Amino acid sequence: MNKTLQWKVLGIIAVAAISVWLTWPPFTIKDKEGHVVQKGRINLGLDLQGGMHVVLKVDTAKLPLDARKDAIDRAIEIIRNRIDQFGVGEMAIQRQGRENIIVQLPGVTDRERALEIIGKTAHLEFKLVSDNVEDLKKTLNNEAVEGYELKHMETERGGKEPLLIAKEASLTGETIVNAKTEFSARGFGEPYVSLTLNSKGAEIFAAVTAANVGKRLAIVLDGKVQSAPVIREAIPSGQAQISGTFSVDEANDLAIVLRAGALPAPALVEEERTVGPLLGADSIRSCIRATLIGGALVFLFMLFYYRLAGLIANMALILNLLLILACLAIFKGTLTLPGIAGLILTIGMSVDANVLIYERIREEVRVGKSLRAAIAAGYHRAFSAIIDSNLTTIVAAALIFKFGTGPIRGFAITLTIGLLANLFTAVACTRTIFELLCEQFNLSKLRMMQFFRETHIDFIGKRKIFYIVSTIVIIAGLAIFFMRGEKNYGVDFSGGALQQFVFERPVKVDDIRASLKEIGFGNASIQQYGNPKEVIIRTQADISKKLKDLFREKFKGNPFETLRVETVGPAVGKNLRQNAMVSLLLGLLGI
Repeated sequence: MNKTLQWKVLGIIAVAAISVWLTWPPFTIKDKEGHVVQKGRINLGLDLQGGMHVVLKVDTAKLPLDARKDAIDRAIEIIRNRIDQFGVGEMAIQRQGRENIIVQLPGVTDRERALEIIGKTAHLEFKLVSDNVEDLKKTLNNEAVEGYELKHMETERGGKEPLLIAKEASLTGETIVNAKTEFSARGFGEPYVSLTLNSKGAEIFAAVTAANVGKRLAIVLDGKVQSAPVIREAIPSGQAQISGTFSVDEANDLAIVLRAGALPAPALVEEERTVGPLLGADSIRSCIRATLIGGALVFLFMLFYYRLAGLIANMALILNLLLILACLAIFKGTLTLPGIAGLILTIGMSVDANVLIYERIREEVRVGKSLRAAIAAGYHRAFSAIIDSNLTTIVAAALIFKFGTGPIRGFAITLTIGLLANLFTAVACTRTIFELLCEQFNLSKLRMMQFFRETHIDFIGKRKIFYIVSTIVIIAGLAIFFMRGEKNYGVDFSGGALQQFVFERPVKVDDIRASLKEIGFGNASIQQYGNPKEVIIRTQADISKKLKDLFREKFKGNPFETLRVETVGPAVGKNLRQNAMVSLLLGLLGI
């Protein structure tokens, strides 16, 4: 074996060995009790492992100009502190654009509670309550009272008590140094939030309470009056409390957001996707099954049709997959559901490259060349076509990455890595193996099957027929597309909410619709795909909490679980639709 070939073979073996070392184990290994035995080298996206993906828009319009500069950075830090205290591991928080924040929380299933912790502004104010009955009557009759505003506080019996409170706060939550949940010694031990103020806050609080003994002090959180106790005496200790009709979880969550601090501006949920652990696990199983079945069919076809050459192509394909996983492991990439689609597409592109090469080799052998000469000529002739097809696909992938969001970028990344690896495996590796077989084992003949011999279709001569057929198909497709209107668009493009549930026993769409009519959502889109136990509901607003309460009442003997919830604001949907059209047009121009 000559030195050049020897180094090529050793290089391929080294690349394969390093790839295996970098990717093993690819995914996290857990014991029967669910404890992590060994962490995987490849991160799974939220659509595979379950969790929440939230896009927040921080509304800085009302902030002073100097406060806007670092408002997003401060909001990110506050949200990170809140989530740390909430107890979520491996979270990801990053800035997107000028005003958006992306928050990813793997493993979180209680979406309502998580959204409350992430998105609550937590602007706490202590405001004096006016005891002037005449002024209160004026505000109830829509008359303005200078320096005061009308608020309503929920009572224990479910009613609302009108209060006339000062517009200017006597004290704010900026002085809080600690907040924790405690339980009342009276009654049924209801939970409340105990506050500890810093020295400046304690001094102000002592002065306010001393000057207003006998009056009420309203505790206002994000514009809502939580309680309004009477000041019995001056409070110099710097201790205060927020009481109300809290559950233990609500009190704990309020303590978390108060400890972490208030957001500099309100944060609105622009986009939110929650995938339950059941759907995540099912997605992994489905992806593995699809990849194994698709890969096995490709492997069998290549072996059956191209024999030895097919075996070599399959070896290159395995190395290609190893290289993709190794790159994801090295660069801390995340494997998503669309990313696996890119992986499967890469398998097809890799096989396509080998088919091009083998058919060129077959043509060269047919004109009388030796196998070595035919292999050299076949690779030379197919190389430009392989480069063209891969480069045009990489252009499309780059545009998807540029204009796509979230998991869709995973598709572009995986596809691009796969195509670049394909140029190495399908061209360099397979040719090296052929050279090795020819030199060391005197390979002189390649047996291949051929279903179609001397196929000649006069496309140019019959171009008018093909023009007519193509035009009819295109016009029909466009007509159907425009006739369907908004039905063409998923939640990503149209905005709205998608909720998917799985029941223990089959449910009927008519029963679901009848239940939805009772809460005013009879026009919601309700779909079932194959599994009669699963139902997908699309609405313009996020009503997942209402749906869960409704299903618990209407289907008492049929337990259910939330598989996923997706909410996309209309502005985000419109932006995604515009970006999709731009990327499509640029992709056509680029190709």
